[in-house]
Amino acid sequence: MIVALLTAAGVGSRMGQDIPKQFMHVDNKPLIIYTMEAFQNYPSIDAIIVVTLPEWKAVLQAYAKQFNITKLKWIVDGGATGQESIRNGLMALKSELTNDDIVMIHDGNRCLVSADIISDSLAVYNTHNCAVAAIPCVEAVFRSNDNGLSSDISIPRDQLFRTQTPHTYSFGKLLWAHDQAKIKGISNTAATCVLMHELGEKIYFSKGSEMNLKITTVDDMEIFEALLHTKKEAWLK
Repeated sequence: MIVALLTAAGVGSRMGQDIPKQFMHVDNKPLIIYTMEAFQNYPSIDAIIVVTLPEWKAVLQAYAKQFNITKLKWIVDGGATGQESIRNGLMALKSELTNDDIVMIHDGNRCLVSADIISDSLAVYNTHNCAVAAIPCVEAVFRSNDNGLSSDISIPRDQLFRTQTPHTYSFGKLLWAHDQAKIKGISNTAATCVLMHELGEKIYFSKGSEMNLKITTVDDMEIFEALLHTKKEAWLK
């Protein structure tokens, strides 16, 4: 079984709006539904679990019914941190999955995840038992220790990758990682790849995309709307 675990428990403080960003509408559709549709429409995904704010669970259920998200099987309360939210989702699946089942953890507010990204994630997982969507860093990057007032060091960009989601692992591996985090006192690693790295695990990158943006700010929302209404030019390879 392959399950998409979508995290949608953030309050959206950086967006500065009255409702959580994942429930904001674009073209009369909530952002979280765009994300759910990507996994609903991908044939190999068997089920979807969403971790969200307790007070929005009923709303999410209603939206799923309205937009015919038939693969949504579980809605779970989020935690105080991203790591805790993912753990809550995994705990809800303990009686549903075997250790060999596959879980794709994905940000609920990465609405433009494509079938190609999902396919490559599964392909890399099948080779390495791990897949983390990533893209090369194309900007010059500096590190600063004083809030950007002066540069400390320039980091060669050809050595840098920006991770995205999905993060694909076996269910057993994810349970192990979160159990180890509890034992070792590792907390607040919102990204599963960071947790795995802290536990000494190798990270294998799968295909990401600049279009697979995480909608966090008003600027991101405007970019998402523009991309949603843009068609690829026929002459582009």
